[in-house]
Amino acid sequence: MDRLKGKTAMVVGAGSIGPGWGNGKATAVTFAREGAQVFCVDRNAAAAEETVGIITGEGGNAVAYTADVSRADEVEAMVAACLKAFGRIDVLDNNVGIAEMGSVVEVVETEWDRVFAVNLKSAYLTMKHVIPVMVRQGGGSIINISSIASIRHVGVSYVSYGASKAAMNQMTRTTAVEFAADYVRVNAILPGLMKTPMVEHSAGLAASYANGDVEAMWRARDSQVPMGHMGEAWDVANAALFLASDESRYVTGIELVVDGGLTCKAG
Repeated sequence: MDRLKGKTAMVVGAGSIGPGWGNGKATAVTFAREGAQVFCVDRNAAAAEETVGIITGEGGNAVAYTADVSRADEVEAMVAACLKAFGRIDVLDNNVGIAEMGSVVEVVETEWDRVFAVNLKSAYLTMKHVIPVMVRQGGGSIINISSIASIRHVGVSYVSYGASKAAMNQMTRTTAVEFAADYVRVNAILPGLMKTPMVEHSAGLAASYANGDVEAMWRARDSQVPMGHMGEAWDVANAALFLASDESRYVTGIELVVDGGLTCKAG
């Protein structure tokens, strides 16, 4: 315990779209359990407050903040609010993301632009405003939540999602190199097939897998994974904990795959 004692962590996407544990929610709670004070950001105010309620209920320290991180002015205000509340930012976890179904032929231009704004522009904006803070402090850790869809086809058609996450990977690599001398580490986590509220509430995914049958979708996704089952939000949270902690002080620019062996599987 206390692997993040004395650190301030900003978790962007700290709420959950529905009951259960999304990646951001689990990460915020994990960070708090390991001693961090957590600035919980979500577009949904009630979702952010729910996460904060869990943390404070366990004796932790957290603040909720509502922002659309695809908007520059809101990101700038968000960073200022975190500094006012806690005085520093040691960890930034970029955890927002949406998936719209469709191939390059099927996806409409407005959906393409929205996916890139939410999945990629948001991470660019948060890093743009947080990195100068970390440089002044003498370092920090940034964790971008990508996806194995950024490096392979996963059996469903959502080209805008995969392309936006692939761009995130490259942004992670280049930013890691450019700020390594300032001790700002930048890494990506690539979750595989996860059982989270976001997936459960995606009508497009359920339709692609099992004609809208969520339980059948779960079974189909389980069968794709060499371990025989999907991962859960805590698997992503524990990976993020390692990258946020000083245990990974010499780790930067990596893509940490958390997928039960799926990307090693042929076909």
